[in-house]
Amino acid sequence: MGPPSSSGFYVSRAVAVLLAGLAAALLLALAVLAALYGQCARDPSSEMQHRGGPGAAPVQPRKQKEQPPTPKPGPARKPAVAATPSDWRPPGPWDQLRLPPWLVPLHYELELWPRLQPDQLSAPALRFTGRVNITVHCIVSTARLLLHSLLLDCDSAEVRGPLSPVTGDATIGRVPVNDVWFALDMEYMVLELGEALQPGSRYKLQLSFSGPVYQDTWEGLFLNLYTDQGERRALLASHMEPTFARYVFPCFDEPALKATFSITIIHHSSYVALSNMPRLGQSEKEDVNGSKWTVTTFYTTPLMPTYLVAFAICDCDHVNRTERGQEISIWARKDAIANGYADFALNITGPIFSFLEDLFNISYPLPKTDIIALPTFDKRAMENWGLLMFDESLLLLQPEDQLTEKKTVISSIVSHEIGHQWFGNMVTMAWWNNLWLNEGFASYFEFEIINHFNPKFPRNEVFFTNILYGVLKEDHALVFRAVSMKAENFTETGEINEIFDLFTYNKGASMARMLSSFLSESLFISALKSYLKIFSFSNAEQDDLWRHFQMAIDDQGKILLPATVKSIMDSWTHQSGFPVITLNVSTGVMKQEPFYLGKVKNQTLLTHNDTWIVPILWIKNGTTQSLVWLDNSSKVFPEMQVSDSEHDWVILNLNMTGYYRVNYDKLGWKKLNQQLEKDPKAIPVIHRLQLIDDAFSLSKNNYIEIETALDLTKYLAEEDEIIVWHAVLLNLVTRDLISNVNNYDIYPLLKKYLLKRLMSIWNTYSTIIRENVATLQDDYLALMSLEELFRTACWLGLEDCLQLSRELFRNWVTHPENEIPYPIRNVILCYGIALGNEKEWDFLLSIYNNKTKEEERMQLAYAMGCSKDPWILNRYMEYAIATSPFTFNETNIIQVVAESEVGRYIAKDFLVNNWQAVSERYGAQSLVTLIDIIGRTISTDSQIMEMQQFCSNVLEEHQRLSIHAKLQTIKQENLEKKKRNARITAWLRENT
Repeated sequence: MGPPSSSGFYVSRAVAVLLAGLAAALLLALAVLAALYGQCARDPSSEMQHRGGPGAAPVQPRKQKEQPPTPKPGPARKPAVAATPSDWRPPGPWDQLRLPPWLVPLHYELELWPRLQPDQLSAPALRFTGRVNITVHCIVSTARLLLHSLLLDCDSAEVRGPLSPVTGDATIGRVPVNDVWFALDMEYMVLELGEALQPGSRYKLQLSFSGPVYQDTWEGLFLNLYTDQGERRALLASHMEPTFARYVFPCFDEPALKATFSITIIHHSSYVALSNMPRLGQSEKEDVNGSKWTVTTFYTTPLMPTYLVAFAICDCDHVNRTERGQEISIWARKDAIANGYADFALNITGPIFSFLEDLFNISYPLPKTDIIALPTFDKRAMENWGLLMFDESLLLLQPEDQLTEKKTVISSIVSHEIGHQWFGNMVTMAWWNNLWLNEGFASYFEFEIINHFNPKFPRNEVFFTNILYGVLKEDHALVFRAVSMKAENFTETGEINEIFDLFTYNKGASMARMLSSFLSESLFISALKSYLKIFSFSNAEQDDLWRHFQMAIDDQGKILLPATVKSIMDSWTHQSGFPVITLNVSTGVMKQEPFYLGKVKNQTLLTHNDTWIVPILWIKNGTTQSLVWLDNSSKVFPEMQVSDSEHDWVILNLNMTGYYRVNYDKLGWKKLNQQLEKDPKAIPVIHRLQLIDDAFSLSKNNYIEIETALDLTKYLAEEDEIIVWHAVLLNLVTRDLISNVNNYDIYPLLKKYLLKRLMSIWNTYSTIIRENVATLQDDYLALMSLEELFRTACWLGLEDCLQLSRELFRNWVTHPENEIPYPIRNVILCYGIALGNEKEWDFLLSIYNNKTKEEERMQLAYAMGCSKDPWILNRYMEYAIATSPFTFNETNIIQVVAESEVGRYIAKDFLVNNWQAVSERYGAQSLVTLIDIIGRTISTDSQIMEMQQFCSNVLEEHQRLSIHAKLQTIKQENLEKKKRNARITAWLRENT
């Protein structure tokens, strides 16, 4: 799956359904439950008889029981289907998250028939029917079968077999199915058999089912409604990862239970059906109403897990090309294809496949690859074998995207998903606890692929900005989130969804990068070749990967390690957090300690006893030195001592390939500061970035003094790399500082200090904006950094920035064809409103009402919150809670207003006076976020009491307790920030 794009509180549909089911069970009679969940009957007219043998005669349903029966021999009966609450059933394997090891699926024959028709797009409840024949191998004798199924109605269930070992599918007999019931909490369908299956034999499970198509989510089988060529249209697509295949068909929904799939899709003749494999054939089918449907069958897939099963039913067009005999097609809205929006992605896809085939010496095993651009896919992408799916915003490149990071984003995500064809599809992790084996390596190879095709691409700086920066901010010793977790620690399905996070993707990629850095790239690739070859079409554990790296080490004698690969890497993947490496350049003593948020004295001794085996790549006076290892809590490295010479300095963590932060003694920091002031270019860009980010993070968390970090900024007048400025501004000019009206002490000093140093970099980029902004289109670092530079310059009151904002805004208002350059669009819109009046605000509102793209509407909604006029902001919030004639559905407008220095106080008063309407519009939970924003100024008990008084009037008791604790935390954080700002102010007075 593509990298994560958003965070938030996640409640799966499975959990919601479970809660609803339990509540209903307490209130409704058993007969009503039976009606809700359907009845399971044997269907004599199976359309898949040629695959599964003769049908069975129908029998009358019987009443649903409160708990599963004890299996016993007897004649086949029509089973009743029930969702059986855990209170009503005995303990059993249905209480476990993992399937029991009784059956192994070998092959699925899957037929799906969604009732999507182009003339019925407004139908309220679209559903599908389906049939699946699952050939299984019995490992352990059992009279009870468990497989995954959720939110599906079962129409029939049969078990055929044992299958003839000679003729394959020919059945020797039939096993009676006495009962079928569902255990919703662990998402199982349970079949109670009349007799036990025999170990060593094969059987065929035949199930007919039906279920809903979803429009408001992207799980299972879902609907996209969109506009193309001026008409309203629809498509269906699937998303099965990690545990959503069970929403579409009953299956053994675990990654190690790989099987082959023969898929059939029944669809309206005006649509195209796509699946993992090429089309095998088509025929026609008539339904009970006489309507004709197209039946599309597909070739059988290779062995693969259920989460990679994919299909789409669409009215799209496509472009295609052939790469080494493999047909590559990109499907999208017809308008998009006609306008060439898919051409960029098509042109890079084939070469990426070829590069990875050559790199790993393993050919891509499928004959085709379809890639479909979905109008809405929640900013996701998915690597399904043979049918990759993308949110169209991540795949289609439009002419107006030239001055955005879009080209690099598309290249990265396409590279990520193609990387999964080897890491995930060909070799799959044995279970979700090692998801990083999929996502971490796919994320790492994004950068290797882009660097291969663009050798000048600033790989290290982009890796830091896109990968390391975010995860190092979130990771620490007490986060209790290791990259590789114990499978037994998972107890609920929802916990699987939660691991698609920064730690799996970003920390996982960082683990792969660190491993490559201390092994050498050639040895790293050699070990991966071996690993991929041995485990192709199979599953692997983390230890399997380490074993292949160890084999590569053992086969050569040049690279020596202080321990086994497993010992080294387990120290990183099995524990949370990362170390701070501190070097005393006077003595050469190096030590490690865990990184804590807000470190306090003796915290290490109390809470964290583990150490890491740390690879130390380093440079001295600009020259790369030999790799050393810190494999204890401390160690002496005499070669790292520095002399009194001004030219003597040391930097640890070459290219930031190690997953740790670096601290130095006072002399070490002083030497680096002297070098920056004397000749900053002697220190590579990536290490100027590193010094700024490490120093500010360490100072914020009490490892060093804030003055040490500030000293590193003195040289900035000579800094011409915008990415370094970006890091400085993110760390120094924080959101809290910008939006706090009580910063009157620090603001004039910071303004004077920064503007003096900012002018050179400002003149460079303001000139480009004015004269030839198109020259930035391939400068990824500039495109992503410009907004912060312009926002800070305007906030500091730089007249040229304010004047440029006025010019660009007015030019756009007068001549809308003169677009504001995208990289600074947010800033210009904001200051256009802040420096304007009602006229400009009303103009932006009219533009907002005519926009349809969510991203553009969001931009405009935030810009309208930049007004300095209290009455305009009040009117804005009134519009939002009234909802008519303006919808403002993209975001919470009260939060938007509260984010600004003027709006914070206005929003607080508005919230108090209009809570009922705000709560109805945005929900009571919105108060938690608003407290976070409004609370940035709280520093006294009286301010807390004021907020508590308000909360006590509008919240339940348990919510009040939670908010009270939150307010106390905010107060303490604000007091700490106030102390920190006071020290920054004092430093600025001395250095301005």
